[in-house]
Amino acid sequence: MQGQGHAQPVQRPPHDAVLVLLRVVFVATGLFSLGFLTWVMMLRLAVVTRRSVDYGLLVAVAAADVLSLVLLGSEPGDDVHTPGGYLGITLLFGTLLATVVYYLAADVRHFQRRRAEYAAQTYAYAPPASPYTTGTVPPDTRPPHTPPPVLQQPPAHPPIPAPPQRPAPARIEQVRAELDELSDYLRKHDGHHESGR
Repeated sequence: MQGQGHAQPVQRPPHDAVLVLLRVVFVATGLFSLGFLTWVMMLRLAVVTRRSVDYGLLVAVAAADVLSLVLLGSEPGDDVHTPGGYLGITLLFGTLLATVVYYLAADVRHFQRRRAEYAAQTYAYAPPASPYTTGTVPPDTRPPHTPPPVLQQPPAHPPIPAPPQRPAPARIEQVRAELDELSDYLRKHDGHHESGR
């Protein structure tokens, strides 16, 4: 009896900064070569996505680049002034523009899909959370129409006992006595410093 095999684990997609850098490098390769290396973008896309559509577009872009090169190479002289030359330039830049747009859109879509698959796989293999370690609340097992229990929070700090109430005149006398002691101490302290100078 054979069951279904396990699905291949999805590898973690590269970091966004790496993907942006690669996109810039491949688009710049096509632009700075004036469209003659446009096929490089499609080659990377076909290798990354492994879709037959992208391999087919790679062949079409490479053929368009070769055809535009042949048309421009058949120009007599340095300037373009024949219909074949204009067709070659139009084909070259048209292919460049279409390839840049398609490459960026397909590459972004591919890695968004991979990121979603990776997140789903990570979520599927994650162990169930324990309510005792994560702070989550276990499911409510009370019968319906039962009001939820009122949870009382323990105080954050132990209560500080209030000082005993003393009669006001006695307190005033105590403060006055403490101030007198402080004045005497300061007078003695000041006299000690003056004699030391």
